[in-house]
Amino acid sequence: MASENTLGQQYYILPEGATRLIGREAQRTNIAVAYAVASIIKSTLGPKGMDKMLVSELGDIVITNDGATILEEMNVEHPVAKLMVEIAKTQDKEVGDGTTSVVVLAGELLKNAGDLIEKGINPNTIIKGYDMAAKKAADLLNKYSVPIGLDDDDLLEKVVLVAGGSKNIGSDSTRKYLAQLVIKAVKQVAEKQGNKIVVDKDYIKVEKKEGGSIEDTQLINGVLIDKEVAHPQMPKSITNAKIALLDVALEIEKTETDARIEITSPEQMESFLKQEEKMLKEMVDKIAQSGANAIFVEKGIDDVAQHYLAKAGILAVRRVKKSDIEKLAKATGAKLVTSLDDLSPSDIGFAGLVEERKIGGEQMVFVEKCKDPKSVTLFVRGGTQQVIDEAERTINDEIGALTAALELGSCVYGGGAVEASLAKELRDYANEVGGREQLAIQAFADALEIIPKTLADSAGMDPIDTIVQLRSKQRTKEGMVYGIDVYKGTIGDMSKLGVIEPMKIKQQAIASATEASVQILRIDDMISAKASQPSGGAGQNTPPAGEED
Repeated sequence: MASENTLGQQYYILPEGATRLIGREAQRTNIAVAYAVASIIKSTLGPKGMDKMLVSELGDIVITNDGATILEEMNVEHPVAKLMVEIAKTQDKEVGDGTTSVVVLAGELLKNAGDLIEKGINPNTIIKGYDMAAKKAADLLNKYSVPIGLDDDDLLEKVVLVAGGSKNIGSDSTRKYLAQLVIKAVKQVAEKQGNKIVVDKDYIKVEKKEGGSIEDTQLINGVLIDKEVAHPQMPKSITNAKIALLDVALEIEKTETDARIEITSPEQMESFLKQEEKMLKEMVDKIAQSGANAIFVEKGIDDVAQHYLAKAGILAVRRVKKSDIEKLAKATGAKLVTSLDDLSPSDIGFAGLVEERKIGGEQMVFVEKCKDPKSVTLFVRGGTQQVIDEAERTINDEIGALTAALELGSCVYGGGAVEASLAKELRDYANEVGGREQLAIQAFADALEIIPKTLADSAGMDPIDTIVQLRSKQRTKEGMVYGIDVYKGTIGDMSKLGVIEPMKIKQQAIASATEASVQILRIDDMISAKASQPSGGAGQNTPPAGEED
């Protein structure tokens, strides 16, 4: 890309073939791309949302309506589209649900901002108004919150059913069955720290295996290890197992420096092998003396050591992932040992049953019936790979939603009710603010209504008529409970319908969508440099015609 200086001389700043968008053109392009991404996944929102089928270059098929999964599988190229993917990932990582909502909201915020820019409103004024609106919305959310705790089983079930309501994973009874499993799992690993409830989602392992049906999904009070027992002569099932977790190889370690051993006779060879065997036997003896009858090892186990372990009646699993070892420690109470010399009875954990079972043609080790385990496993089954993948995504969304609800201890009414309530309050707030910022705040309020609009549209309702009716209902004394009843196609009372969502999901969605929108609105110059092609020598660019090196 060439430019001229004041003397009329031409100089090159960017590589040949680079493109540049400046000012309004850059803003229009970025807003159009962001809105296009939001439009792609908008139809998946809510229980009446549609699924997307994504086919990779290799022919792999993914059928889902999970926003984060769709965006990730789309493999978008435009940098603004990648930003939209990032906010979906952030939402998924932070709260585990609401990935579609955050992208749809960001797309609508940018579309409304684009309309204001066309009317001559400076982007910085819009940014200021959006920041004011987001802060006000965050404060107002507390006004519409409903408290929730570990003992509120009815509310917990409603939160989980709403989180998984948009996924197509079977009948109502199947959904309720999975919801109950998720609630039990989250309750099991939840810990009280002062007045707060803390749930570490990493200790709820979701394992899946093709075969059976969704109803065969089960909660294991312990950990499922996708490995087999190391030796065929070892016991395959141990009740009242005493478990040792080892971060040490049951092998003869190689020296750190290069070493050479010269053996000049068969006797020396025999002596050397016997010494190795003796060392391995001593390792197994130390394990047996600790009282352990089941061991899980992060590293390898020598064939000779396997033989002695089998003779001692010890079940062993080798090359277990570090994350699984950590879960086993939480479930069984065992301590991870890095040296066999330090292994003692106090490091041993307990499980009511350790058993190898054949599932879907593969061997798996079940560590279950633990005493008050703080790590559990949800073992997902299903008829096809696509079914169990979607079931896994559903369970992960439900775990995320329930965790978010319990950690904050607050929920809000769903079905677009809370968005409509916030939009109403923000319009009143805009009138108080005045100036050009009020136009941005009003645009923010309009953007929030994209959630009830989309829900209405997917339910076959007229979006404009529905929003007019919803605004009217919201102005009544009990207005905060009214949202979209997608099953009846009317405005409904969300408190009676049991449509409850975690407040944390809404907080994160509003914050992330606003930050992404503001970041995109600040861009007024887009430079896309073409990758330079080496010519003549590695790393050298061919100069433009008429120029010298």
